[in-house]
Amino acid sequence: MRIAVVGATGRIGAQLTRNLLGAGHQVKALSRGGPALQALVEIGAEPFLGSFDTGAGELGKFFADADAAFLMVKTDWNNIEGHYPAVAQRFVDALSNSPVKLAVSLSAMGSDVKGKTGHFECFYHLDEKLNELDNIDLVHLRAAWFMENALAWTAPVATYGRIAWSCKPDLKMPWVATDDIAWLAARELINPTGRHRVIREVGSEDISMNELAALIGKEISRPVEYRYIERTRKDVEAEFVKRFGTSELWHDDTLTADALNDGLIRFHGDHEVRPPMPTTMETFIREVWKPRYLEAVADEHEPETFQMWSARG
Repeated sequence: MRIAVVGATGRIGAQLTRNLLGAGHQVKALSRGGPALQALVEIGAEPFLGSFDTGAGELGKFFADADAAFLMVKTDWNNIEGHYPAVAQRFVDALSNSPVKLAVSLSAMGSDVKGKTGHFECFYHLDEKLNELDNIDLVHLRAAWFMENALAWTAPVATYGRIAWSCKPDLKMPWVATDDIAWLAARELINPTGRHRVIREVGSEDISMNELAALIGKEISRPVEYRYIERTRKDVEAEFVKRFGTSELWHDDTLTADALNDGLIRFHGDHEVRPPMPTTMETFIREVWKPRYLEAVADEHEPETFQMWSARG
């Protein structure tokens, strides 16, 4: 099978490309170039220069000789609301007259909810636009929180023994390792079901922030506290806008947290039985998170991110 992979040099795309090549398939790897693309070429990928995120390259030709495709969008934090619809339209334009019969799209939990849901709203627009492709079977991978996002808390835990975030302490949320997304995407591409629309809720076990703090504490043999950040605090908002981000990003993050805390965004389990993932959070903390934490312990000059500032005493 000949498979076109968008974002082939990213965390998920690179692992997916390696998985597909290892299974004996041909891969067209879309990237803006550089050493990461060359590394994939050296193991058998066919390079294609361009980007659906920016519109660069002859994108109309990318899918021209492919049997299947993997689609994903890189978030533009400076244009959160406008970026996903623009990229989705480029996907539709390029795929409409192509021979592609199956596309697997990286979406996210909450893409089934219409409304002001922060970052989740982007994925609603992505799924709706892709569903206009009447002649292509689509698999929407509605991914959970990336476990890799927890790496932002290695330095705060190393320095203060604390994690700070805006999700309620006991709210259980699904998480997934990015390598597991690549594993599942490869499985869906290689073993098509023949169904026109498939929705996969992609996540490991559901874990609350209190439970995550306890898991980390057990692994590093020191207590770890979780601090819940109230998004209504004007002093916290002012510090964020002054030092770490924009008022637009604060607003989007607030909508995102509210949608989660209110139960509007969640896994439903009514479309498919959630496929089991290879990586548990406990395994991720031990094999990926802890080594980064030990590096942070040894580094006396960690930059003060918002995660670091908000974890201070």
